Amino acid sequence: MQDDLWRLSAAAQAQAVRSAEISAVELIDSHLERIAEVNPQVNAVTQLMADRAREAAARTDRRRAAGGTLGPLAGVPFTVKETTPVEGAATTFGSERFRALVAPADAPPVARLRAAGAIPIGHANIPTLVLAGMHTRSELFGDTVNPWDSARTPGGSSGGDAVAVATGMAALGLGNDSGGSIRVPAQFCGVAGLKPTTGRFPADHRVLGPDDPGPASQMLVTDGPLARSVGDLRLAYEVLAGTDPRDPRAVPVPAYGEPLPGPVKVAMVADPGGHGVHPTVRRAVEAAADALRDAGYEVCEVPDVPRLDEALEAYGRITVTEFAPSWPVVRTLLGKGGDRYIAMAMERTPPASADELVKLMGTWMNIRRSWAGFLDAYPLLLGPSFTEPPVEPGLESRDRTGHDRVASGMRLCTVTSFVGLPAVAVPTGMADGLPCGVQIVGRAFREDLCLYAAQAIEDRLGVLTPVNPVPGALVRGA
Repeated sequence: MQDDLWRLSAAAQAQAVRSAEISAVELIDSHLERIAEVNPQVNAVTQLMADRAREAAARTDRRRAAGGTLGPLAGVPFTVKETTPVEGAATTFGSERFRALVAPADAPPVARLRAAGAIPIGHANIPTLVLAGMHTRSELFGDTVNPWDSARTPGGSSGGDAVAVATGMAALGLGNDSGGSIRVPAQFCGVAGLKPTTGRFPADHRVLGPDDPGPASQMLVTDGPLARSVGDLRLAYEVLAGTDPRDPRAVPVPAYGEPLPGPVKVAMVADPGGHGVHPTVRRAVEAAADALRDAGYEVCEVPDVPRLDEALEAYGRITVTEFAPSWPVVRTLLGKGGDRYIAMAMERTPPASADELVKLMGTWMNIRRSWAGFLDAYPLLLGPSFTEPPVEPGLESRDRTGHDRVASGMRLCTVTSFVGLPAVAVPTGMADGLPCGVQIVGRAFREDLCLYAAQAIEDRLGVLTPVNPVPGALVRGA
């Protein structure tokens, strides 16, 4: 078993460490060997923390030998997105300018995973500053490669973590999502991912100094885990949920709510907004619907989700308005061509005036109200994370057509982030050599309902990873 420890689920890894079947050091070494074998092909892990991971594992083994209690994720290695501080490592955001920005402390979600026994093994790649596009390509570290097909993007902006988890370099990844940045790479790489309700997990998204970002950044960005199985996602969810004095937004809501009277109704929308959906994605949604029906859910195909186009417009106006004052400086940090994606968005969407912004904030609340009513009738929503199979790298930055195509593809992710709802991305199988998947969206603070439904889908349709990179997958631009 020692040769294949990296293949085990996070739950099985932690159990083996707690029971002394294996040592935490052996577990970390197995993953480090896997990283040495695979990472040169996919370029997902950016800053390897090998020595520190071994030291943490040795402390875990000493604690166990002394009779101490080990946490639910004892010894489990995880990657951390380049946006998220790990004490003593640089939080580079993929930018040359931040190469030496060493974090004085762990971000709250990193600290919570550590407290449960998990061990950071490395940072993972992102698009530069998470602003250079959907494809995971950074100025500092180059391109990350989709392990299924090097001609397709792994997605982003948590693409490095998705690839690291999919290929067995880490059992868990810690990403974040403000419009699909966990769910899209999960679909493209064949893993599971959780975007929590706004306020479910404590976080700290300040970049430099003590000042917090504006309201859009505060409300839209949520940290969340990626894993190869829904069971592992649930383990990470239980650890990450809770309050922290560093984040007054985090609320003490129980991780599991009251059971709903069955059968639970699921609204199914394969083509949100009616803007088009690829046949393989539609089939993935239908396969997930069949799996849920088999599990006893009442799946109802509904005409559409609430106010999608209005929500997308409001999301764009609010975020552009907040971002516009800093854009002249930020675009200089993005490297050659890295500003094209945001520049195209800003050319199309002018910043709002003060009066318009006040009205938009009211619209935001009103759209959330509409979604709350929708989910009162249907506690869960089934739909795509992205309405196409994985696209080619950099499509969103190539031209206006590519930009619009990618923005449309992730539209259900964007609107559900806008209204602050939880969602779980889960694989549904393969089509034409590429993974397919869906997302389950739920009522606010009912991540448990999303996880239960995703588990029902996984139980019937299976797990796709870990996967070896396809032959010929080469790192470009690193």
